[in-house]
Amino acid sequence: MEQDKKLEKEKMEQDLPPVTFDEFTIPTYDEWKEAVMALLKGKPFEKAMYTKTYEDITLNPIYRMEDLEGLTHNKTYPGMESNLRGANAGGYIHKLWTIAQECDAKTPQEANKMVKYELKKGSTAASIVLDTATRKGFDADKAKVADISDIGVSLSTLADVDELLKDVDLEKFEIDIYAGASNIALLAAVAAVCERKGMPLNKLHGAITADPIGELALDGKLFRPLDEYYDEIAHSIVWAEKYAPDLKTVVVNTDVYHNGGANGIQEVAYAMNEAVMYMRAMERRGIDVDTFCRHLRFHFSIGANFFMEIAKLRSMKMMWAQIVKNCDGRGEAQKINVYVSTSSFCQTKYDPYVNLLRAATQSFSAVVGGMDGMFVKPFDHCIRPSDEFSRRIARNIQIMEQHEFNFIQPIDPAGGSWYLEPLTQEFTEKAWAKFQEIEAHGGLLSALESGKVQAAIKEILESRFKNLATRKDRAVGNNMYPNMTEKPLEVPEIDFVQIISQRKMAITVNNKVRDTSYVNMLLSEIGKRDFSEAGSLITVAENAMRAGATMGEIAQALTGDTTGESVEAITAHRWTERYEALRHCTEKFVAETGENVNIFLANMGPIPQHKARADFVTSFMQVAAFNVLTNNGFPTVDEAVKAAVESGADVAIVCSTDATYPELAPAVTSGIKAVKPEMKVFLAGAPSPELKEMCDAAGMDDYISVRSNCYETLLRMQKEKGMYN
Repeated sequence: MEQDKKLEKEKMEQDLPPVTFDEFTIPTYDEWKEAVMALLKGKPFEKAMYTKTYEDITLNPIYRMEDLEGLTHNKTYPGMESNLRGANAGGYIHKLWTIAQECDAKTPQEANKMVKYELKKGSTAASIVLDTATRKGFDADKAKVADISDIGVSLSTLADVDELLKDVDLEKFEIDIYAGASNIALLAAVAAVCERKGMPLNKLHGAITADPIGELALDGKLFRPLDEYYDEIAHSIVWAEKYAPDLKTVVVNTDVYHNGGANGIQEVAYAMNEAVMYMRAMERRGIDVDTFCRHLRFHFSIGANFFMEIAKLRSMKMMWAQIVKNCDGRGEAQKINVYVSTSSFCQTKYDPYVNLLRAATQSFSAVVGGMDGMFVKPFDHCIRPSDEFSRRIARNIQIMEQHEFNFIQPIDPAGGSWYLEPLTQEFTEKAWAKFQEIEAHGGLLSALESGKVQAAIKEILESRFKNLATRKDRAVGNNMYPNMTEKPLEVPEIDFVQIISQRKMAITVNNKVRDTSYVNMLLSEIGKRDFSEAGSLITVAENAMRAGATMGEIAQALTGDTTGESVEAITAHRWTERYEALRHCTEKFVAETGENVNIFLANMGPIPQHKARADFVTSFMQVAAFNVLTNNGFPTVDEAVKAAVESGADVAIVCSTDATYPELAPAVTSGIKAVKPEMKVFLAGAPSPELKEMCDAAGMDDYISVRSNCYETLLRMQKEKGMYN
């Protein structure tokens, strides 16, 4: 039987002719364009088919093999030169990217449990977030309450760090902690803990990093002059080179620019400018380029434009390789070390589960673009401290990408793309021009001090807000397709009073059992250290931590009576924050007064006649959580007017077709105004000049169409209702 089936199959295959595509004529670009123009029905081809991005890059409607002509950056081997074509020669198959899921618990004990759980469930780095107080160098007993009452662990004493890293295998797993403007105290504490564990420091790998310029841009000020932070960076590099050669101690963190609203070109250019500032400062302190690069990490957030983010990652590899090469750095130094995270800027508080989709596409961009490690932010990251469920989903996105979706198999999946290769080239040219512009301005610090960087980022931010306001950009669940049945995520109450009390008590106990005079002597020694004894600062700080000094005391000893630079801070935003404020305002008003902005739909005619526009304005108004009164339509003007007046609504919106509007819209408007002149009447759709003249004469108040500024319209309606004092 099986043999007969096999023979029958072979016969069928012999009878079938070979498949070819000879019968299809390959169209030319001009023929394709002509066909598209016919479908556009008179719309301008250039306006309809070309897309301008926030990077001022115009995307073509179609990319062809000819677009690769003249490009040279893609004519390299994977893992070679700048690492443009993949993070490693074998892609990720032999060296997986690091899964660095951040742990943001409040106390050292809770953070330790979270870290160990993450590592058990698939993370490959002990990635820990510090609270604002610790990042700024303040102990809990001297910090502002607001700086402690945020996410992230509070650390002060050596016992805290010991508890944080208890039973965490730092030989097997990377450590990943961003310390703020200074990492001296944290490096000293971790070094002391490793020695207590009996773990050789040369087994420590990962990153315990500082970024004073990034902190200056974020906070608007530094506690001591930048030159002193440069001294500390130099100490950390020399110390790491001697004791922990696989540890990164400097980071260029572009989150401050990304969360401020910057475009990808700005992020890359500012990152390169900042890295060059650090490199020059280290050269002045006797640290060569190769040594500096071994201990440098870059961090980027990955935004919403899938292909642009791939181009961003590929571009900055080429730029960094070119910079290091021209500074006489050897081949290995030219290969950038980059960690990424999915975007906080793109997360939304309403319809937060859509954040899962955003995180999935953003992380996919990162994998294709090539990186060394990644943090996928949980879907509730911008709402509350993430719970076990949300952290699990975020972590599993990376695990599935590695082990189920086989993203580790392709080497340089973007290589040769007719679209991505030209996009990478144009991105690089524009980013390099921006880099040179900042250099000509005197460097990034001068550009920050003059406000040039802040103004440029603000301009892009306002463009993003404007495009969301007019719904040119769409944020599902926020400015489009709001979910009116949504129940907000529960935000747990955290007893910060008790936590702060516990933290203060731990510091009090620490101070009672130490030899304070000996500690003060060591702290005085820290204050005298400069770069004349390279690397010695961490050793002295480590001795002070062992003796019972706190991290805050070390920070204060380093600061003394000095003050640092100040600039205009770059405020963090999220793209939908204005729409979220609209909806929250309505919900609060309804909860307090029981009233809302009521919208009556004056649907004219049968359902097919009014449905499209009724659905459009319903979604439009529900963006601000207004109450929309729907119906199946009215056969006559009189019935529509009567129902509108009796509804008691604040606004009536006439919904029908362009063909019927001249007869219906003015009549409905004048009918409502005659009985209830205070009721607003809107028209769904953009009227012709003739229709607008007729409707205006009848008393029409506004027109709602795809060209409307949704945000400003809804904000105005809220103010008219008295929702704003």
